[in-house]
Amino acid sequence: MDSRFSFEGEKERGLVLVATPIGNLEDISARALRILREADVILAEDTRRTRQLLAHFQIPGARLVSYHEHNRAKREPEVLAWLREGRLVALVADAGMPGISDPGADLVRAARDRGFPVTVVPGPSAGVAALVISGLPAERFVFLGFLPRSGRARTEDLDRLAQFQETVILYESPHRVRQTVRDLARRLGERRAAAVRELTKRYEQVVRGTLPELAGWLDREEPKGEWVIVIQGARPEEAGPRAAPEEGGGDWEDWCREVDDRVARGASVRDAVRETALRHGIARRALYRAYLRQSAGTP
Repeated sequence: MDSRFSFEGEKERGLVLVATPIGNLEDISARALRILREADVILAEDTRRTRQLLAHFQIPGARLVSYHEHNRAKREPEVLAWLREGRLVALVADAGMPGISDPGADLVRAARDRGFPVTVVPGPSAGVAALVISGLPAERFVFLGFLPRSGRARTEDLDRLAQFQETVILYESPHRVRQTVRDLARRLGERRAAAVRELTKRYEQVVRGTLPELAGWLDREEPKGEWVIVIQGARPEEAGPRAAPEEGGGDWEDWCREVDDRVARGASVRDAVRETALRHGIARRALYRAYLRQSAGTP
């Protein structure tokens, strides 16, 4: 066997990111089990869940230490001290690959900056698994994790998301998935998408359709469990804001009238422009200029 592809018998050092199953425990690798047995410390996002995993494979859980969003600042100096002492520190997430949509990435940077060895035991990833089972193009894709919950940051991320021609992958919680798919349907229209949950488990579920169809389905169902949403990328003609007003196009008059209607119903000009631009996939500044020109009677 080519030795480049065999690490059996070698003892890793430093920080090791260990991928764990996202559902089916048979998906854990032999190397992951070895590292978890050999590690001096196991950092876990949720020690209760990781303890169950270790118990299933008869691995002692006494070396478990919590590491998550709320205690990472306090925990990081301890971890760096352990690495300085030459200990083997394994980092796991609740499920899947650590360092994706969790604070593990910060710890990797801190360890790297101080010259400690960092390696990875690859394995299951919900985002990649959902992508390949979705039926949508997988040659090029963009992973955005969780969208901001509300406010300007969410609106800006939806605007940015609409421009990608690559397939887009999002994560979402059961409590927010309905609203997120509704927002996506309003912003992106009839794009194809897939909503995926319980991957690799007994009740694995993949729902395919357009975004409005998925929004309707979620309104009728109880969206339990964590979700991955996979969305068709923009067509070339959809990517980027539409033409500026001075470049012509009769649609601008209709869009300005829509702004007028929203203002007449009590919206501020700013909000009316933002909502209209969001609905039609056009640049807010361009629409605002067009609206001001029309309001002033300037041709």
